[in-house]
Amino acid sequence: MPYNDEKKKSGSFSRRPPARHMDPYRREERGRGDDERDEGVIEGRNAVLEALKAGRPIDKLYIAKGETDSTLAHIASKARDAGAVVVEADRRKLDAMSLTGSHQGVLAYASVKAYVSVQDILAIAEARGEPPFVIVCDEISDPHNLGAIIRTAEAAGAHGVVIPKRRSAGMTAVIEKTSAGAVEHMAVARVPNVTAALTELKKAGLWVYGTAAGAEKTLWETDLTGPAAVVIGSEGDGMSRLVRENCDFLIGIPMKGEVSSLNASTSAAIVIYETVRQRRGV
Repeated sequence: MPYNDEKKKSGSFSRRPPARHMDPYRREERGRGDDERDEGVIEGRNAVLEALKAGRPIDKLYIAKGETDSTLAHIASKARDAGAVVVEADRRKLDAMSLTGSHQGVLAYASVKAYVSVQDILAIAEARGEPPFVIVCDEISDPHNLGAIIRTAEAAGAHGVVIPKRRSAGMTAVIEKTSAGAVEHMAVARVPNVTAALTELKKAGLWVYGTAAGAEKTLWETDLTGPAAVVIGSEGDGMSRLVRENCDFLIGIPMKGEVSSLNASTSAAIVIYETVRQRRGV
C-alpha cells in the first residue's frame, strides 16, 4: 500500500485496499498490585488539591464512596477537568491502599507524564514524513504488559500508543520501570472511547488491524506497509466486541504448539516488528 505524499501534506492518508487483500470483519476493573501502591501516590485533601493546582498529571483519583463533603466534591470536579479518572471506593479499600493511614477520603495516583491527543500522534508521523503507525491497547489492565508494549513500540519507531481511560493501566511509575524509560519518549493518548478513537484514525486514512486468535488471515499474509493502527486486546478476553467490529481486518499469529494464545505484550512485539520488517522492505 503506497504512501501518498499529497495526502500527507493535508493531514490525511489514502485508505486504498492492501495489495494482499483480506476480508474485513465489561470487564471488572482490576485492583492495583502491591508493587504499584508505593509509587506516585498522593494522599489527603490538601496534598491532592495542591497537586491539581500545580498541574501535576493525575492518572486516577479515588474518592470515598457515599461522602457528601463539599471539599471532596470540589477535588473530584477539578480532577475530572484535568482528565483524571475518578473512582468511588469504600473506605476499607482506601485504607488498604493508603501508605500513611491519613488519606482523609481521597487518594490519587500521579501520572509519570502528560497524555497527548490522537491528533498529536498523527502530527508526529507527519513531522517524520512517515506513514502513521499507531498501537491501540484495548483494556490492557496489567501495567507490566502495557509497559512492555510501550517499550517495544518506542524501540520499533511507532508514532504513538492509544489507551482507554477505563479498564486500563495508566502511566504510573510501574509503567515507567517496565518500559525501561521508553514511556518518556513515546506519545501516549488516553481516550474516553476506543471505538471513537478508531473512527478518528480511519478518517485520517489509517487502516485498523485487530489481532485476534483464530483470524482467517495471518500477519504474514497482510500488507502492513501503509498507514496503520494495530489493536492489541486485553490479557484474558482479547478485543471487546465493539472494538473488534470496528477493525478493518483481523489478523492472527500462527500457533503451532499446544497453547492457543500468547501474552498480550508478546503478541504486540511480534506484530509490531513484522510491520517494521515490511516497511523496510526486508
